[in-house]
Amino acid sequence: MTTPRAPHAPHALDTAQARTRLHELIVLDVRTPGEYATGHLPGALNIPLDHLEEALPDIRHAARRGDLLVVCASGARSENARRTLSAHGIPTATLTGGTTAWTTAGHALHHPHGTRRIAWPMERQVRLTAGAVVLTGLALGRLRPAFRLASAGIAGGLVYSALTDTCGMAALLARLPHNRPRRSELDATRAALRTV
Repeated sequence: MTTPRAPHAPHALDTAQARTRLHELIVLDVRTPGEYATGHLPGALNIPLDHLEEALPDIRHAARRGDLLVVCASGARSENARRTLSAHGIPTATLTGGTTAWTTAGHALHHPHGTRRIAWPMERQVRLTAGAVVLTGLALGRLRPAFRLASAGIAGGLVYSALTDTCGMAALLARLPHNRPRRSELDATRAALRTV
């Protein structure tokens, strides 16, 4: 059972704070299902970032029962989720540094059904895709210089991504089948939020 929220809950918790309060927090992991399956904080529920708004009623219900902690791999997606939830009147905190900081601090991740699914983190998927497009654009640019524009477009996108702390390519890659939740999994997570 969770406890009611403190009136001035922090926007971020470090790994030590989160570990101390893990038993009383409702943890939402906003990574893709593949990333979530590679290991997540104990008790975390998976609501991928692009499904957050659809789950708002259930998240709001859970937030009335206790403090929310939003988690991703590094903290960038969870901060976006925190802003979205805050805009809808749902206060939440993020885990500073995400699951990467959690494991670096020596804390274990839970693996569903005792298995470790092989999945690439979104950051690695983005690096592979961006690199492949740049190399392809440069190679084909030898035949037709216009193909180099694809490489320039990726370079511009990476600069924009760094300046805004967003990633359009990650948003596109999250829509690929291996990064999408099964409807039954998402429904089960939403039902779990209603019973917290």
